[in-house]
Amino acid sequence: MTAPMRPPATLVQRSLGGHAAIGLLASALLYLISLSGTLIVIHDRWQRWEQPTVVDSGPLSPAAVQAAAVAAIARDAADGKPRTTHLYVRLPTDDLPRAVVTTDHAAWYVDARGRLVAREAHAWTEFVIALHEYLHLPLTWGMIVVGALGVVLAGLVTTGVLAHPRIVRDAFRLRTRHDSQLARADWHNRLGVWTLPFALAVALTGAFIGLGSVGFTVLAKAYTGGDLEKAYQPVFGSEPAPDPRVAPLPDIAAALTTLAARVPAAAPIYAIVHDPGTRGQHVQILAEHPRRLIYGESYGFDARGRWHGAVGLADGALGKQAAASAYNLHFGNYAGLPVEVAYMLLGLALCVVTATGTTLWLEKRRRRGRGGDRLRGAWVATVWGTPLLLIATLWLRAVAGPDAPLVATFWSALAALVAAGLAQPRRLSAAALRRVLAAALFVTGAGHALLLRPTDAGSIAIDAVAALAALMLLVPDRRMLRRA
Repeated sequence: MTAPMRPPATLVQRSLGGHAAIGLLASALLYLISLSGTLIVIHDRWQRWEQPTVVDSGPLSPAAVQAAAVAAIARDAADGKPRTTHLYVRLPTDDLPRAVVTTDHAAWYVDARGRLVAREAHAWTEFVIALHEYLHLPLTWGMIVVGALGVVLAGLVTTGVLAHPRIVRDAFRLRTRHDSQLARADWHNRLGVWTLPFALAVALTGAFIGLGSVGFTVLAKAYTGGDLEKAYQPVFGSEPAPDPRVAPLPDIAAALTTLAARVPAAAPIYAIVHDPGTRGQHVQILAEHPRRLIYGESYGFDARGRWHGAVGLADGALGKQAAASAYNLHFGNYAGLPVEVAYMLLGLALCVVTATGTTLWLEKRRRRGRGGDRLRGAWVATVWGTPLLLIATLWLRAVAGPDAPLVATFWSALAALVAAGLAQPRRLSAAALRRVLAAALFVTGAGHALLLRPTDAGSIAIDAVAALAALMLLVPDRRMLRRA
C-alpha cells in the first residue's frame, strides 16, 4: 500500500519556511561575530603568537622612532613604491612589546634602534579582526551590517528578559539531569542572565561603532554639503590643508619629547605622520591615559614637532569622551589581562546562548511537526564548522604564508559545509564535528608549542588553553552540547 501523498505547501507554509531561513541566517551571523569577537579580545597576543620568532624590541626612544620612520620611507623608495599618504609607528606595549612601522605598502617590525628587522605578517589575526568588524564585506557596508546586528542582539537581550518573569529567582537553577531540551533551555536562560550586562554593553557599543558611519554620513549631507571630514571634526579634530610640495620628513622625535614634557602621564602608543615628505605634513601622537576608559587622546604637532594641542578626547565635551570610550568598552582593552579573560569567558557564554537559542527554536519546530531537519543540519554545520574552519585557515596561513587566500577559503568552505548540512542533515553529526574540532585544537596547540617553541607567557598560555579546550570537548555525557 502506497503512502498518501502530502498536499503541496501553502503560501503561508512556504513563507514560514522562508522566515525560518532568514532567522537562521541572522543567528548564524551573530554567532560568527560573537565567536570572532571573543578571539580578538587578545588580538595583540595572537599577533605575537602568530610570529613567535620575532624578537621583542622593548621601549623605543624618540630617536629610534624617527629612525624607524626614515627606514620605512627609504624601503618603500628602494622597492619602487609610490609616496605613502600616511606613516604609522606603533610603539611597544605590555600586550605587544614590539614596535611596528607601517606605510601604505608594507609593515615592518623594528628593533630598539629603529632598524627594520622583519615583515609584519600576522595575516590570520587580521583575518579574524576583519571577520568581526565587517564580515569581510566592503568596509562601509560591512560595518553597517555588523552595527545592525548589534541592534538585533540588544533587542534579543531585552525581549529575552521580558519573556522570563522569574529571571532573578531562577538565575541559578539548572536542570541538567532532565531531558536534553530542558537542560539546554536552562543553560540558555542562565547564561543569558549572567551575561546580561556584558551582552547589552557590547551590543550597544557595537551598534554605535558600526552605524556611526551612517550617522556621520547623514549629518554630512544635512550640514556640511556631504563633506565627511567636516562632519567628523567636532569629535576627532580637523586636518590642516594639504600641500603636496616636497619637504624633508617631520621631526617625530621632537614631537614625542614635547609630549613627554607637557603631558608626562600620557603613554604614547602611535606616532602618525600625515602626508609625509610634503609641506602639508603634520604629526599626530595617540597616547593612552592610565585609568581612563578612552582609547587614547590625540595630540597634534607641526613638521618641526611644535605643539598644536589636543583634540579633547580625554577632557573635552562629554560627547567626545563617550565616543572615545565606546571602543575600549566594546573590545575590553581597558584594564589589562584580568578584564581580557573576563571578556573572553563572557564572549564564549554569549556564543553558547546564541547556539542553544537557535537549537531550541529548531527543536520546537520539529516537535510541532514543522520539519526543520535541513535547517538543523545547516545550523550544526555553522556552530561546529565555524571554529573548525578558523583553525583550518590558521593552518593554511602557516603552510602557504601570510598571502594565503584566507577569506576566500573560509567562506567557500563554510558555504560548502552548510550546503552539506542542508542536503544530508542526518549524516552531518554534531558529535563527529565536535571530535574533529577537539583534535584540531589539540594538534594546533601542541604543534605550535613543539615546533615554534614560543617563550612569552601569552603564547604559551594560548597553546595550553587550546589543548585544555580539546580535552573539555571530549568529556562524555555533555547533554547540552551533544545536539547543539
